[in-house]
Amino acid sequence: MALGRTRGRDRGIDYWPGFVDALSTLLLVFTFLLAVFMLGQFFISREIAGKDDFLQQLNQKLAALTDLLAMEKSGKEDSERRAMMLSATLASERSERERLQALIASTSASGNDAKVGELTRAVEDEKNAASRALREVSFLSQQIAAMRQQLQALENALATSETREKDAQVRIADLGSRLNVALAQRVQELNNYRSDFFGRLRSVLSARPDVRIVGDRFVFQSEIFFGSGGADMENAGKDELDKLAGALIELERTIPPDINWVARIDGHTDKRPLSGGGQFKDNWELSAARAIAVVRYLNSKGVSPQRLVAAGFGEFAPLDFGDTPEALARNRRLELKLTER
Repeated sequence: MALGRTRGRDRGIDYWPGFVDALSTLLLVFTFLLAVFMLGQFFISREIAGKDDFLQQLNQKLAALTDLLAMEKSGKEDSERRAMMLSATLASERSERERLQALIASTSASGNDAKVGELTRAVEDEKNAASRALREVSFLSQQIAAMRQQLQALENALATSETREKDAQVRIADLGSRLNVALAQRVQELNNYRSDFFGRLRSVLSARPDVRIVGDRFVFQSEIFFGSGGADMENAGKDELDKLAGALIELERTIPPDINWVARIDGHTDKRPLSGGGQFKDNWELSAARAIAVVRYLNSKGVSPQRLVAAGFGEFAPLDFGDTPEALARNRRLELKLTER
């Protein structure tokens, strides 16, 4: 390690790694924000989907009420037309009866009894017809009154449904706003805890030149923990992982249980392919095995398994695209990141 520091001083100031670190930091911050946005949109979409079903049911009820209201209005109009026709018929019957009664009076005065009897029967028939017409008009009036009551009830129900739909839309909009605020608060809380955790971790690992912070991650060179091409933990790296485990255990006690966070260990290799004849077929398997080995060791030291995630990236997420030994060494690394589940 002393030799590595001497070689670093001999090369002079190299701005390219710093530029790559800065660019990587920007990309990671953008990726994190995009992931947070997508997660928020997922929860909001799921909530709004349930509210859409509720609104669809309300719309169906509104449509049914509207159809029923139209039918009631049509029935009411038919009844009113029929009542008007019967009233006109009744008026005509009364006029005819009055005419017959006048005719009977004039016939009686002339002494024609047969004609009087015939006219009297005609008057009785007119009276019976008028009585039937009156009864039917009374019945239709009752129907019209009942229809008016039903019509008023339907109009009240329609107004209530429209009010409920408006209230539901207001609640949906309010729910979306509150979800966005809650999500932003959770992200901010996790960022605050992450800052405190990184501060503590920086203090306990500050003596290691091969441990550094890149954006929102701690980066450990693989050589701290593993030999070349292997995933068996070496004793020299266990001391550093013990410090990391202690910081994570303290973090578990600090962060409220309702914040669903995990510590993700990402394994990375350089771009040189494996021979294929060893324990691992390719760099993907090697990087994943190294991340899993770190996760298992942290769990053995008391870190909850629900708070640990292992991921292998192989050679496909390099920090340095160069071919020099230094560039390859920078890419052989393990990264620790605090993120939401």
